[in-house]
Amino acid sequence: MAKRLVIALGGNALGNTPEQQLELVKKTASTIVDLVEEGYDVVVGHGNGPQVGMVNLAFEYSANNGGKTPSMPFPECGAMTQGYIGYHLQQSIQRELNNRGIKKDCVTVVTQVVVDKNDPAFDKPTKPIGSFYNKQQAEAIAAEKGYTFVEDAGRGYRRVVPSPIPVEIVELSTVEKLVNNNTVVITVGGGGIPVVKDDNWYSGVAAVIDKDRASSKLALDLKADMLVILTAVEKVCINFNKPNQQELSEMSVEQAKQYIQEGHFAAGSMLPKVQACLEYVNNCENSQALITSLEKAKEALQGKTGTIIHK
Repeated sequence: MAKRLVIALGGNALGNTPEQQLELVKKTASTIVDLVEEGYDVVVGHGNGPQVGMVNLAFEYSANNGGKTPSMPFPECGAMTQGYIGYHLQQSIQRELNNRGIKKDCVTVVTQVVVDKNDPAFDKPTKPIGSFYNKQQAEAIAAEKGYTFVEDAGRGYRRVVPSPIPVEIVELSTVEKLVNNNTVVITVGGGGIPVVKDDNWYSGVAAVIDKDRASSKLALDLKADMLVILTAVEKVCINFNKPNQQELSEMSVEQAKQYIQEGHFAAGSMLPKVQACLEYVNNCENSQALITSLEKAKEALQGKTGTIIHK
């Protein structure tokens, strides 16, 4: 039986505009199909931070500047980005599969993810979305719109929204049936559309679920053999960007917790990735998680690079 991978794609796999994304996903598709060719069953999750911010901003701008476009609720903005990112990914992956003569389909599932309406995250927005601004720009937008901005890992200021913990993936059984039917599935896009459950029905909420946490939950629920988080760096580092920076080939759960306590991982970048891996490894028997770059994914799965997190 083929090993099952859940892959969480970072923003560097997607770009900041639809045109840029169309080009970048060709490289992304090549990496994913490399892994399919190695014999893995692949399920793909992805982020949508820049994209959901862009869509939300476009609707707001039109609504506030005399345009006839109505303001669009945030969950619907998330659904839109799931659709167009999934379209680009599945188109490129399917083309790559066909070019290599691999008889597999690729499909996107617009995915809802249940969150707890009492999650404390709703009282403290933390999830960066949209563009980077300098301090002056961020303060001006915050004064005008009432948005919350934070400094993001030395890269500038970004709007933040609540980031609740994923509780349940609504379309999980559909995803599992597709994977079992030899399909490459793109799901929990942008962490999934956040919904709360009331009276056995779902309502969207204004939030962004961290895509790494959603992918971790997906990997647990699908009983995947490995969670693979693809980001901009080949290996996780401690003392990042300091003279004593050190790359890590592996981390035990206890070592990772210690590094988190010591403040080695930035909240806006590496911290949620390591936390997602810990969640998966702690709760899935005989499992490992891997963090590496998109370009090095195949080599990392062969044990040649990347950072492995294990019990």
